[in-house]
Amino acid sequence: MKKQILIVGGGTAGWIAAGYLAKRLGADLPGGAAVRLVESSAIGILGVGEGTFPTIRKTLATIGVDEAELVRRCGATFKQGAKFANWRTGDDHYLHAFQQADERSGLELLPYWLLGAAGNEGWDEVSTPQKKAADAHRAPKLPSHPDYVAPLNYAFHFDAVILAELLRDQAVANGVEHLTDTVTEVLVGADGAIAGVRTEASGLIEADLYIDCTGFRAELIGKALGMPWRSCREVLFCDSAIAIQVPYARADDPIASYTISTAQQAGWIWDIGLDHRRGIGHVFSSAHTDDAAAEAGLRTYIGEAADGLEMRKFRFDAGYREINWHKNCVAIGLSSGFFEPLEATGIVFSEVAAAMVANLFPWGGDYETSARQFNEIMRRRYERTLDFIKMHYCLTERRDTQFWRDNADPATVPESLHELLDRWRFRPPNEMDVDTNIDIFTEASWQYVLYGMGWKTDLSARTGLYRYHEEARAAFAEVGRQAQFAIHNLPSNRALVEYARTGRFGAQGAAA
Repeated sequence: MKKQILIVGGGTAGWIAAGYLAKRLGADLPGGAAVRLVESSAIGILGVGEGTFPTIRKTLATIGVDEAELVRRCGATFKQGAKFANWRTGDDHYLHAFQQADERSGLELLPYWLLGAAGNEGWDEVSTPQKKAADAHRAPKLPSHPDYVAPLNYAFHFDAVILAELLRDQAVANGVEHLTDTVTEVLVGADGAIAGVRTEASGLIEADLYIDCTGFRAELIGKALGMPWRSCREVLFCDSAIAIQVPYARADDPIASYTISTAQQAGWIWDIGLDHRRGIGHVFSSAHTDDAAAEAGLRTYIGEAADGLEMRKFRFDAGYREINWHKNCVAIGLSSGFFEPLEATGIVFSEVAAAMVANLFPWGGDYETSARQFNEIMRRRYERTLDFIKMHYCLTERRDTQFWRDNADPATVPESLHELLDRWRFRPPNEMDVDTNIDIFTEASWQYVLYGMGWKTDLSARTGLYRYHEEARAAFAEVGRQAQFAIHNLPSNRALVEYARTGRFGAQGAAA
């Protein structure tokens, strides 16, 4: 008899898990695992987070989503990183690019940049051609490049509600059984495991493994099984957001090739360009400002284009569960954890959780063994991501509001982040600081944010080791030439989106 997986709740997290597990666990094979998803038509999708991380390309390819269809159907555009404005001093910006530093010369360029070989340009400017290309609204690829392949690393922006619909259709095509029904009761057996869920129309549904994708409600892992939520509010103060959808002034307005995150007095504003509109929102701390002031700040940022447009408000408690797999239940998505949308970590946590469930699926009934490993890895992933997000805040030089003063207070910084910063006083972040089984962000990501925020790594004690300054200057100049080549040869973000409306990537004869 086939193993049975029941996913409760849809949305992006539910349908990513459903489509991915159906593919990886052979839902269409006699010896595979059957995957069912039950969701209520009465519960809407939050649909605010519209940014992703480069891992989404492998996930979508595994699920079987055609890239051009993703663009056509979901209003998707190409994202090459996140631009942070006014985070350091109130009058600054840097890019957390997705591209690794370009070191074709064989030299490790970062020490030479720290020693001044690139002049006054930022590390994000000289290490890769991506920032200059993205600043020019270039796309990361040509139409002739195959699905999810490009010379510049990238992810997507998209309409999250429509993405969930696309993922649903693909998951069903992958063999997932879709039930539109409302769960009225979660039954817990004497052993503490879930014994089944009762629904309005389908009655009792039983499975071997239950996946909780019910969002912040956490109907299974939280309400039924009582696994606690660990709040991180003492580290990350933002707990509220106001979001609005703003049409472009002109149909041919440029589409930003990165998420723009602009610091405010008590939080920050995201600005995401889709094909037909911008998704803009203000994330803020209710302990440092109120809804009226936050909305006024958002309307000031947008200008007259916001007049008459409806705004949506929501609250959240930044945190995660230390136990996400208990007995025969696994939490994926918002039921597992959520910090804030600063680095688009929401969807990537759903991706990595689905991949781990596929790898740790208890075919032989070894639930406890799988749960221990899953919980350990997810807990450490959340801890490391918390450090990464807090680093954006705590290195600020701003002291103009209590929000920024509180973020710079060492008492609000986890000891694990203090340890990392201590390491980087005399050496830059490198592969020693990253565990690929744990870390979502590579050493390059830590470098972009660390040095974008003005951190100083003192290499003066070992300057004599670096003898190739001229070669380094030549390598930095080559990166600049690559940037100009990219600007002149890659299509604009909007042009590539327009191509995808009628064409397919990698098609013979495709041109920019």
